[in-house]
Amino acid sequence: MSEQEILKPKIKLSRTKNAVRNIYSGMFNKIFTIFFPFLIRTVLIKKIGIEYAGLNSLFSSILQVLNLTELGFASAVVYSMYKPIAEDDKDTICALLNFYKRVYFIIGLVILALGTAVMPFLPHLIKGNVPQDINIYVLYSIYLVNTSLSYLLFGYKNSLLNAHQRRDVISNILTITQGLMNICQLFILVTIKNYYLYVLMMPIFTVLNNVMVGIETKRMFPEYSCKGKLDISVKKDIRKKVAGLMISKICQISRNSLDSIFISAFLGLTITAIYSNYFLILTSISSFMGIITTSIQAGIGNSINTESVEKNYINMKMFNFLYTWLAGFCCICMACLYQPFIELWIGKEYLLPTSAVILICIYFYIMKAGDITANYCNAVGIWWENKYRYIAETVCNFILNLALVKFFGIHGLIIATIITMLFIGHGMGNQVLFRKYLKNIKLTNWIFCVELKNFIITVISGIMTFLLCIFIDTKSSLTLYIKIMIRLSICVLFSNAIFYFLYKWTNEYKDAKKWILNKRKTK
Repeated sequence: MSEQEILKPKIKLSRTKNAVRNIYSGMFNKIFTIFFPFLIRTVLIKKIGIEYAGLNSLFSSILQVLNLTELGFASAVVYSMYKPIAEDDKDTICALLNFYKRVYFIIGLVILALGTAVMPFLPHLIKGNVPQDINIYVLYSIYLVNTSLSYLLFGYKNSLLNAHQRRDVISNILTITQGLMNICQLFILVTIKNYYLYVLMMPIFTVLNNVMVGIETKRMFPEYSCKGKLDISVKKDIRKKVAGLMISKICQISRNSLDSIFISAFLGLTITAIYSNYFLILTSISSFMGIITTSIQAGIGNSINTESVEKNYINMKMFNFLYTWLAGFCCICMACLYQPFIELWIGKEYLLPTSAVILICIYFYIMKAGDITANYCNAVGIWWENKYRYIAETVCNFILNLALVKFFGIHGLIIATIITMLFIGHGMGNQVLFRKYLKNIKLTNWIFCVELKNFIITVISGIMTFLLCIFIDTKSSLTLYIKIMIRLSICVLFSNAIFYFLYKWTNEYKDAKKWILNKRKTK
């Protein structure tokens, strides 16, 4: 038996252990790093003004667009590391790391150049007045430097930790650096009330975070260094995957960041900030769920290289069932708790219409419903094959955003994203995955027996839970605190009871239950 064959089972056995470790550390990090920004945003709005929160959302969105310069190199390099890590090919890993280091340094410089070129257009992206004590060019420059530093200083070393399924290390370091940064920012807002100094903390702690990641990576993987050259065939494969990933990133940016830019340009900074308050909660919940998908990504990549297609399809159905149940529950909680929570948090004057809130919840569910299949697309590396889907979704989303925001405001933006994500994102994305990898499995079975069934069950549970919350509200006069606690209890108990009753007869529920029990026995 060869050394590779001996090591292979050990790699398989470590998947669940690494995934669980990543999830625990990721959860702790998210609790910590979501609580502080949430607190900071509250203080920012109360102490300085909501227009400053709008500027923060706008500049962050612009720089996320500039992050397209990264072109998806990170994902492509991590994907390229799965096989050499499984085969213990240190020379290839070192060559990949060396290549990645050079590319990231160039990306950092390009972002600086492109970001500087955007500066003359900043006034046209803001409708209405800017706070008098703010120079938007100076403020934007600080945001730009912060984004560039994340690439110029040791950013490439994250790939080693991601490919080895050790995101827990990244999460722990991020918890420390972001925690310290947020404490400093809170102190500045409460005492000095200087927005420039508040923003300046971002590049300072970005440098600290990257240095700490670099030191820890060197300690954990001393056998890897930036040396060697990649074969031409490997570079060609990376270029092809990067091309597909670049188009994918454009799609993701147009779906998320461009919304804030459109709102700022057409509706003003105040509406941008109100929308971003809701979006902050959505992204916070989404990031918690993202811990799961990120933690199992490397394990799925390893499974693609070591297991049969049929076995991976069974696993995909099981993971999708568990994840969609969680997504449906979170969606129902958002529908029932959004309005009273926003009112309690910052005031009734910052509420969006209930119809807009329902659309945001639908947007969230559709976005999360495609996460597990996206994991498998990433593990298989079919970014290039998805290029037409990404292009179509991006173009349609941009056109619909531009057309609908003029007539329907916030509602139009959300509807535009829902339409493109549902019919193009999910529709074409599933088709590519089944055509390129799950070739012997019918796509129609997945759409109607898995996705549509999950959606209908979530809608049934959501409507019943929402109506029960409304009924209780009309029958009693409650304070906001009590209303939120009662609604939360209803969401936790009633919605999950409906999920359980409707799912317990399905094969997915039985398979997931068996898998969980087996994992508990092996601990």
